[in-house]
Amino acid sequence: MAAQLRVLRSRIRSVKSTSKITRAQELIAAARISGAQQRLAASRPYSGQVTRAVSALLSHHVGLEHALLTEQPHGSRAAVLVLTSDRGFCGAFNQHALKQGDALGEHLRERGIEPQYYLQGRKAVEYFRFRDRSAAAEWSGESGRPGYPLAADISRRLLEAFTLPEERGGVGEVHVVYTEFVSMLTQRLTVRRILPLEVADADADVEAAGAAAPAYDFEPDPATVLDQLLRAYVQGRIWNMLLESAAAEWAARRQAMMSATDNANDLVERLSREANEARQEEITMELSEIVAGANALTSGDRD
Repeated sequence: MAAQLRVLRSRIRSVKSTSKITRAQELIAAARISGAQQRLAASRPYSGQVTRAVSALLSHHVGLEHALLTEQPHGSRAAVLVLTSDRGFCGAFNQHALKQGDALGEHLRERGIEPQYYLQGRKAVEYFRFRDRSAAAEWSGESGRPGYPLAADISRRLLEAFTLPEERGGVGEVHVVYTEFVSMLTQRLTVRRILPLEVADADADVEAAGAAAPAYDFEPDPATVLDQLLRAYVQGRIWNMLLESAAAEWAARRQAMMSATDNANDLVERLSREANEARQEEITMELSEIVAGANALTSGDRD
């Protein structure tokens, strides 16, 4: 009985220590979410302005064409960018993204297209290395707070792959698998094709309201401006996806650590109850032994 009580007390100390760690992780994640949300909100005006400029350029020059806007229906390869985290403690955040990346790869193979994976986040890199699978490019170390240079490097690699001829290893499509931040309690797994581009018409609301679209002058020439704007547009979209994934990661980590802390507290309560019961049984046994010993002494004195 004493050995069982020692084991229970040891487990209680261990679980309490774990609950302190999970509680600290929960507080850190809660503090980081606000910063991630602010960065995400700050990136949206830039993305909107670039979208508006591209939409205006295409609407003023209807016959203007660009490789990033051209469909390639007979492409045999597609790039798949999977965004995960560098660290764990975030529940099923990474597992869902990796599972969806594999499902997207199977869907592409059914269409006769071979996926080429681009991985962002240490968890995705470790997942592929453990399964001895190759990736076209890997990035890690900035999932919790991505910088714009990371978005520029990723977009540069994807743009190079898309503009490269197919016979030299180019791809005909670019898809991104990432987790979108909806709220503190909800994160939505999203699969989006970013190349070839489908640019939203930013002046649609103006035209629907009956107002005249503003006039623009483009220098040095529309083709050069379109090329630069489209590349900035792709960078902006990837930058926004990285920020969405970072905010969703911290929210998922906070939620997972909160659940872990609650489970640890429940386990401590249950183990404490078992320890009290074991202690009561030990005390009862000791009292019984004392009474039995006293009765034996009393019987011996009478004899």
